[in-house]
Amino acid sequence: MNLQELRYFVAVAELRHFGRAAEACNVSQPTLSSQIRKLEDELGVTLLERTNKRVDITPVGSQILVHAQRALAEAGQMEAVARAARDPLVGPLKLGVIPTLAPYLMPLILNSLRQAYPGLTIELWEDQTRSLIDGLRNHRLDAALLATPADAPEITEIALFEEHLLAALPLDHRLAGEESISEEALADELLVLADGHCLANQALAACGAKHGAARSGLQGSMQAATLETLVNLVAAGYGTTLIPALAADSLVARGIVLRPLTGQSSRTIRLASRPGFPRPQALRALEKVIRKAVGSALGQGCKSGPPAVQKANKTR
Repeated sequence: MNLQELRYFVAVAELRHFGRAAEACNVSQPTLSSQIRKLEDELGVTLLERTNKRVDITPVGSQILVHAQRALAEAGQMEAVARAARDPLVGPLKLGVIPTLAPYLMPLILNSLRQAYPGLTIELWEDQTRSLIDGLRNHRLDAALLATPADAPEITEIALFEEHLLAALPLDHRLAGEESISEEALADELLVLADGHCLANQALAACGAKHGAARSGLQGSMQAATLETLVNLVAAGYGTTLIPALAADSLVARGIVLRPLTGQSSRTIRLASRPGFPRPQALRALEKVIRKAVGSALGQGCKSGPPAVQKANKTR
């Protein structure tokens, strides 16, 4: 057997579809199928059950899949070690980012990264925290930008910056004329993202709202998956919410009012990785660019609110 055969088998086992697996592996479907049959012949067992409608993995196939994934991860590590020995700042860096950060941070750093480290390419994976942590564990990701602790001993983290949360209100809201707003004042009308987004739990905790209470009534019928959708609901008068400071400039144009919070609730953005990642220099390069970009974007906004908040205050 060889690594290519293992890659094809893992792709089909994970995607449960020969056509999609062949496309992901950039080979023809007949080539992929023949290589998997060759692997089955070499092992003397059936790994996959094929029908016209679906592909299932056999019990022994499930056991072998674990070893195949481990073998591919180790092979990837060997390649990474060799790459790092040549130049740790050249090659791809597989970076996971949570959805409430990626659209607002990545535009700030990608050009700077390209200019400062032209050989370093970012392969972006946007997903919720739990999936990103799994990606780190399984070596699908090299690093991840999170807003909550990973709470996993096999993952190391460094705090990059503190990002304040801001109150987002409809233009005609009773508190729109206030200079700042207490978190508790929003508890009964708080809209939050759907389950699985860490910002939802952070907003609930900041406002002292219980999870069940925030999901009751009209607010409970809202299941927004993105900040943009959530802000559109706020603009339409369905409630209020909290948004992170980096999102302020792009979201204030949606017809909302942003106000600082008296409790100065915030979230800590962390860079998570595996302790044995062979290219720590690439992580330090990413860290350096992020710190500089966020410092320029927010200025003193972490304490007093970003420019979008100050502008909104002046227009009221």
